[in-house]
Amino acid sequence: MEERQQRETAKYRDIGWAMAKTGVIGYGGGPSVIPLIRYEAVTHYRWVEDEEFAEILAIANALPGPIATKMAAYLGYRTRGAAGACFAVIAHILPSAAAMIALMSIVQWLSSSAVVQGMIAAVVPVIAVMIGVMAYEFGERAVKGLGKWLGIALFAAAFGLLQLLGVHAAVVIVAFLAYGAVHFKVVDRLKERKNRRRAVRQEGGDYKTWNG
Repeated sequence: MEERQQRETAKYRDIGWAMAKTGVIGYGGGPSVIPLIRYEAVTHYRWVEDEEFAEILAIANALPGPIATKMAAYLGYRTRGAAGACFAVIAHILPSAAAMIALMSIVQWLSSSAVVQGMIAAVVPVIAVMIGVMAYEFGERAVKGLGKWLGIALFAAAFGLLQLLGVHAAVVIVAFLAYGAVHFKVVDRLKERKNRRRAVRQEGGDYKTWNG
């Protein structure tokens, strides 16, 4: 019994520490926090696999509200249920909220400080590289799962919808989620038909007659 309580306490400690770190270190808002959350959830603690994290990210992008908070809530729920979700969200937002309140009295000075401006300029390339690496890894997985040419075609379609036609990101995400829901089913069905035809040809029969 005592060992079980220790394990549960450790899980709360891990999720709290992970979400607190991402909330404090994730300078610049949601996009900059995602690679940090991915490291904690996938690489460090192994709460989820990369594929599941990508699905969570897509759904979180499609839903309203801050993306990092939604990710924290899901991971907390994934590890410790509803109580874990509440705990993870509080751990994620409380440190940065406390810091913001504490610095509110000197925010005007900070906004015009040459030191702070230099910090902002220095951290922007780091955030850009982190997002780029994560996008490359997700893109590589997508190409492996969908195939090279279909993956490139879908990347081009997403770029055209978002950048050229100005379609809202949530609409694009929902559309691609809907496509992904049926993609592998269709591929499996086509492979099954192809294998049946091959088997019939090897046996010297007629596919239409055999299939009927």
